[in-house]
Amino acid sequence: MSRPPTRRAPRTRTLRVRAVATMTAAVLAAAASGCGGSGDDSGSSAPGVTATTVTIGSHQPLTGPAAPGYSANSAASKAFFDYVNAHGGVHGRKIVYKYVDDAYNPTQTVSVVQKLVLQDKVFAVFNGLGTPTHSKVVDYLNAQRVPDLFVASGCGCWDEPKKHPQTFGWQVDYIREGKILGDHIQKTYPGKKVAYFYQNDDFGQDGVKGLDKYVPSGQVVSRQSYQPGATDVSAQVQAIAQAKADVVVLFSIPTYTALFRLAALKLDYKPTFVVSNVGSDPITLDGLLESFAKSGGTKLQGSPLIQGMVTDGYLSSPGDASNSWIQLFRKIHDQYIPKLPFNGNIVYGMSAAYTFVQALQNAGRNPTRKSLVDGLEKTKLTGPGLIPFAFSAQSHAGYTGAQIGVIKGDVVVPQGQPLTTDDGDGPIQPYTAPQPQAPASGVPAGG
Repeated sequence: MSRPPTRRAPRTRTLRVRAVATMTAAVLAAAASGCGGSGDDSGSSAPGVTATTVTIGSHQPLTGPAAPGYSANSAASKAFFDYVNAHGGVHGRKIVYKYVDDAYNPTQTVSVVQKLVLQDKVFAVFNGLGTPTHSKVVDYLNAQRVPDLFVASGCGCWDEPKKHPQTFGWQVDYIREGKILGDHIQKTYPGKKVAYFYQNDDFGQDGVKGLDKYVPSGQVVSRQSYQPGATDVSAQVQAIAQAKADVVVLFSIPTYTALFRLAALKLDYKPTFVVSNVGSDPITLDGLLESFAKSGGTKLQGSPLIQGMVTDGYLSSPGDASNSWIQLFRKIHDQYIPKLPFNGNIVYGMSAAYTFVQALQNAGRNPTRKSLVDGLEKTKLTGPGLIPFAFSAQSHAGYTGAQIGVIKGDVVVPQGQPLTTDDGDGPIQPYTAPQPQAPASGVPAGG
């Protein structure tokens, strides 16, 4: 179709129009990069945000040594996002969650996160899993000004708002957890010989720092570490058994909790086991123990080997059928991911996703990367946790404590009250405020 002829504009006017167009494009590009923006309802844009969707990304161990148990975290988060999307999304936008496998390998983490940022142009990175893995991308994400929310690791290194203003932890950090477990050991097993078995990175080392604040140094008879990827921990177990430790504390991922337990069984070594939350999900451990034993030519029921293990938690136990959060997450699980076992990893993944939905609600109807971070620093979030978050402009740490529990059957049974503390030399204190109820719709309305 031909257009009617038009009069040619004067050259000066044409140049002026081009200049205005160029400036407009530059402004739009700056908004799209997440630079500036107040997060109000002015319609400012951001990477990964359209009129109908918000795209976020994550690196997860779908294969590799951390896959057993942890591969369910991202499936659980996606199930919760799908549930929220089916109920209208967040401010009318559906959450698109792209999680990719890094095999718990830091080198792969770097490549997949760069792709998420540069090619997929995600709005934020959510719940990237692992201390050794995420440590390799935290500087990059902050340099790119990409919100780095709720890292699936309790490393205290995520709480550095001046150095890493885009990064926020979520779960209780390992120093706090170590303090709470150490305090329990000091009070429950006074004078007993204690040994540590821990992952040789910030995960295990931070846990040991917390333990050492409460477990007298004279009681610690052996300190043994492992490297992720190794498959034989018999030498470490032998050293601890020879030291005759009465209590063994493990800051280990589930694979290494199971490997340690099997090696102890072969030695007929029967200490009391105290295991960090990360490595103590009963259903995951049961499956790992049976699988490892079978691969070694032995038929074994894993469950008896984990009974009585002491651990801790900051979320409701999956076995508490009367808890409103467990009822909500069980409903979503049965609808979206019924083939996966309903365990602590499912509760974790859905709880973290719930917190992200709250944060996105608080970022405004037209969210920017800046408004997402500002909202977390300025709004007190509540939700599935037994204790509060530390989020503020001064702290990007997550949950501030935990509750001691004991494995009975295939669940962790809580003991006593939830406890809060800091990651320094502050006291451990009971937290008496009741846990909030899950919203009737299952969808958070913000903080």
